[in-house]
Amino acid sequence: MSEEMIFEHPLNERIRTFLRLEHLFEKLDYFGARSEDWSTRAAIDALLDIVAITARADIKTELLKEIDRNLSTLARVRHQPGVDPSALKEVFSGLEQAAAGIHEINGHIGSRARGDGFLKAVAQRSSIPGGACSFDVPLYHHFLTQPIEHRRARINGWTDEMRPVREAIHLVLSLARTSATPRKLIAPEAFFQEALDHHAPAQLLRVGISPDWSVYPEISGHKNRFSIRFMQANMEASMETSQAGRPSQSSDDIPFLLTCCVF
Repeated sequence: MSEEMIFEHPLNERIRTFLRLEHLFEKLDYFGARSEDWSTRAAIDALLDIVAITARADIKTELLKEIDRNLSTLARVRHQPGVDPSALKEVFSGLEQAAAGIHEINGHIGSRARGDGFLKAVAQRSSIPGGACSFDVPLYHHFLTQPIEHRRARINGWTDEMRPVREAIHLVLSLARTSATPRKLIAPEAFFQEALDHHAPAQLLRVGISPDWSVYPEISGHKNRFSIRFMQANMEASMETSQAGRPSQSSDDIPFLLTCCVF
């Protein structure tokens, strides 16, 4: 199988939130490193989404709970055969440092950005389609005309306090993703389902598909069971309607890689 396309599906709300924040931090980094004003707009959009998520959920508590759960899991396997003591010590240290970084955050995550008057104005107008135009928020337009060094400094000032959050999310998701070995499986007629062990609840599903197969997985599941349907995108537009067809389930037996991340 050639290099697989990886699709992930969270199995609980905590991991779902972490994946969304990871995605937004990556978007923020990518566009924040570029100099075009449209890239700065995209970076600000990502920052505002991070602020919105952290305002709705107590991310500090959720991260600390997840770190504590991981530490407890590692403590249980410490003396099992095949465990590398030095590698385990390194992971323990990383988790403890991540927890210390979260504890050092004063107040709620994102409070500096959330309380900034400029970002408040942009967020208020951005809730309207096209509302962040230059005539709606001239201050925003002025900001976007500033040298990139100035824009980056402002963005870094809003996000520096979030660095421990990003590092902690990266660590717990990395531990989950590497907690199990991928299995080579076949989905008969593009459908696969499996029960999960409720004694070792999975956090995340990872499905790998060769790009040679023009399909993608639709995954549904919870802590007890999950199912996967491999769908054909049908992206080619009809000559008569200029509309792409609706996705449909493939009828092929689809080979794929499955990782049930239980850490």
